[in-house]
Amino acid sequence: MAELINRPEYLKQLIQNRDVDLVKIVTGIRRCGKSTLLDLFHQYLSDEGVADDHIIHMNLESLRYRDLSDYLSFYDYVSGRIPKEGKTYLIFDELQAIEHWEKAVESFRLDFDVDIYITGSNAYLLSTEFSTLLSGRYVEIRMLPLSFKEFLSFYEFASAVTMEEKFQRYLQFGGLPILREYQFNEEGISQALEGIYSTVVLRDILQRNDGADQNMLQKIMLFLCSNIGSITSPNSIGHVLSNEGELQKGKNVAGKTVDKYIAMLQKAFVFYTVGRYDVKGKQLLKTLGKHYIVDLGFRNMLLGYRDADRGHILENIVFLELIRRDYRVYIGKVRETEVDFVAEKPSDKLYIQVTESMQTPETRERELKSLRMISDNYEKIILSMDRSYIRSYDGIKSIYLIDWLLGNSSA
Repeated sequence: MAELINRPEYLKQLIQNRDVDLVKIVTGIRRCGKSTLLDLFHQYLSDEGVADDHIIHMNLESLRYRDLSDYLSFYDYVSGRIPKEGKTYLIFDELQAIEHWEKAVESFRLDFDVDIYITGSNAYLLSTEFSTLLSGRYVEIRMLPLSFKEFLSFYEFASAVTMEEKFQRYLQFGGLPILREYQFNEEGISQALEGIYSTVVLRDILQRNDGADQNMLQKIMLFLCSNIGSITSPNSIGHVLSNEGELQKGKNVAGKTVDKYIAMLQKAFVFYTVGRYDVKGKQLLKTLGKHYIVDLGFRNMLLGYRDADRGHILENIVFLELIRRDYRVYIGKVRETEVDFVAEKPSDKLYIQVTESMQTPETRERELKSLRMISDNYEKIILSMDRSYIRSYDGIKSIYLIDWLLGNSSA
């Protein structure tokens, strides 16, 4: 087995769930590292002394399994290889290749002493049939592309490259592990991202949604990429697309249609939609959300990298990091102002503003205003690219964004 690059946070989650009677499902966008994670887990089991014949590890996209197209042939093939004594670990990669795979998986659970781990590139894995059949009997581990901290350990940099320059590359190229092979060659990276994007959009989305229009999907994708971190509604997006006139003449794009396409992009793990939360009224608001992309490399491949968007790009990075840290994330509304993120855990809540800089009095006032209006005692933070000696404004923490991403701050 080739040298595997460790993803310790995710591997830890698999190890914590080892031998728990739940199916472990690793989900995430294509090429974010799910197969490598299963290889790492296989290696961990071997190192722990599990015999080779008690680990059945299959990548269902391999042609060697081309005859296993339905759940019955799949069940027969695997069950014939499970030893009679002791626990067997079943590791299935890209399981969506098997029709009605969930029936076989549930049967393995019932018929044998097994511990099951599976991956899939899209949320169709967690479709209603599956959720119904395995209701409450699975745990989902959501995998994202590399965090900035992981990015630093994946790549080798010349000693003269500053931390800011490394961060700039992360903002530009994103965090898909496959890009390591291109060592920051822009042309190679762009081609690789295009290939992954085409697979996700053409194969994972269009194939699974009969009647989906490729042109419409592309238009909505480009709109969301251009407007990450901006408050939008399906109706307003439909209105903009109708007025652009690039679609069929006289064709109005209904909010319902836009909603449907955004749901497709969410299910393929390309975009996350974040709802708004009224901080004073302590309730979720039904209208107007924001959208963030799973990896900035895709956005920059589609639109070109524009430094003018840095504020929203930084916001996207912070959103993904909060998700990695297991927070539930909302956009905060405080009277007429907005807090970029309200991040919650059962025992913790953070209010976060993200800005490129706090240097000018106007920006400082704007960013602090909404946080000052929140009267509870949870932590309030401003993340910026300023390496300022000012660490706090009336109890509101000011943190250098790179320090926060690397865990070098108390937040």
